[in-house]
Amino acid sequence: MLKISTSILASNNRIESIQKLNNTNSDYIHIDTMDGLFVPNTQMPINEIIELEKISNKPLDVHLMVENPEEYITQLENKNIDYITIHIEINKDINKLIHIIKSLNYKVGLSIKPNTNIEALIPYLDKIDLVLIMSVEPGFGGQKFMPETLEKAKQLKNYKKDLTIEIDGGINATNINDIKKYVDIAVVGSYITNSENYNQAINNLKN
Repeated sequence: MLKISTSILASNNRIESIQKLNNTNSDYIHIDTMDGLFVPNTQMPINEIIELEKISNKPLDVHLMVENPEEYITQLENKNIDYITIHIEINKDINKLIHIIKSLNYKVGLSIKPNTNIEALIPYLDKIDLVLIMSVEPGFGGQKFMPETLEKAKQLKNYKKDLTIEIDGGINATNINDIKKYVDIAVVGSYITNSENYNQAINNLKN
């Protein structure tokens, strides 16, 4: 069954959103961290993640859209986190970062932007737990889903059938059925956090 990782990036009150999500069927809380370098936006610094983690009874799904993820990863020890995902496009030692994340007993994700070829991921597929496919350009919420990114999910499943595929950006009730065919986790933000009833919105996506 499709899992939902609810993004609180576009929420007007992130604490309130997490408190609501604690009582829903959301599988994860998706945390988008941006440093203003990798993407032209700055969101959710490490101190905010630590404060939000304290009030969440859902595991966090942390997406680091940053140039220097090691600075963030090393401050997240012993937190209620399931996945920590970094971007393949950064000019850093990816194998070293994978090792650091695993040493903290978290699952490792690698993310790709819409225009990045999946061939870049191939050397790491046996070392990671998840691939996060961006179905919008990373950095801002509320963008329109790019359906061509689903082809990447299909191709990755052919490379490694047990790989967990996550997709993020522009997902709602109108495109979720196409996504379910190839994806294990859908990151959904404004469709849920702008709704009157979070759990109903989540169940609409799952069912």
